[in-house]
Amino acid sequence: MHKLQYGVQTYEKYLGRKPRGIWLPECGYVPEADKYLKEFGIEYIITESHGILYADPAPVYGTFAPIVSKEGIVAFGRDLESSRQVWSSISGYPGDYNYREFYRDIGYDADYDYIKPYITYDGVRVNTGIKYHRITGKTEDKDLYNVRWAMDSAEKQAGHFFDSRQAQITSLAKHMQTPPIILCPYDAELFGHWWYEGPYWLYILFKKIYYDKCDFKLITPSEFIDKYPEMQEATPCRSSWGANGYSEVWLNELNDYVVRHLHKCADMMVELANMFANETDKLKISALNQCARELLLAQSSDWNFIITNRNYGRLCKKTYKGPRWKVY
Repeated sequence: MHKLQYGVQTYEKYLGRKPRGIWLPECGYVPEADKYLKEFGIEYIITESHGILYADPAPVYGTFAPIVSKEGIVAFGRDLESSRQVWSSISGYPGDYNYREFYRDIGYDADYDYIKPYITYDGVRVNTGIKYHRITGKTEDKDLYNVRWAMDSAEKQAGHFFDSRQAQITSLAKHMQTPPIILCPYDAELFGHWWYEGPYWLYILFKKIYYDKCDFKLITPSEFIDKYPEMQEATPCRSSWGANGYSEVWLNELNDYVVRHLHKCADMMVELANMFANETDKLKISALNQCARELLLAQSSDWNFIITNRNYGRLCKKTYKGPRWKVY
């Protein structure tokens, strides 16, 4: 079974309908993928910005309008400006000093005798999710978290994002035949996990868009395709997010040895599936299903990401010096 098929089936299982679009893993795209996307009923994809900007031929409206490939796959490009405002490790909203510090947790901060009954059975310190400090600044001396200050920051930044989109869309609309679309895709793990106040920021932003006077509205890619079906034909270029934008993070001299082993494991899984195609023994079927799950987990791009960044111990260090969130 193709991994795309697993994605489609999982979506359908939990949402009760087939997906019309997909956010390809790590935003990685190659033109050869179109035939598989068509096979599994995918109408549109989301690509990194340069996947659209360097398409062939060059799109007239850049990332502010979707394009459609010769195979009939519609591609939307991530908007640079709105992405930078949220994801930038320097100026992105989640770095606000008033927000909760992800890397300070009482699982590591509290006195060991006090915390021991609440961590692992063998006494190893772990994150508990209880965090008392705010980011404060580039210092190990963190101030206590203040909920009101954090909410104030989220409200101000939601207003800034709102005003920025209003100005951006007003400027673009004068030069386009159809309304511009500003695609703002973010990892779900950002909101509430890395950025604890992220869901509140979204809440305030959506309220402002609904109640305040503005010249734009929220829309999904599917709705946009249905409303504005005419679009330029062009082929997105090979691309991904990550350093340098062309899959280098996931395939380089540090981690390329992994690929041959994954291919070997995939071949072995196919052999097992064919060998036991008519199997009825429940235990053997369970074992085969577990083999398939383990293969999918091994094929996750996260492993090569970790190898590239050499951050094997990232989740178990008490004082992590790196950025608070992943930057693509």
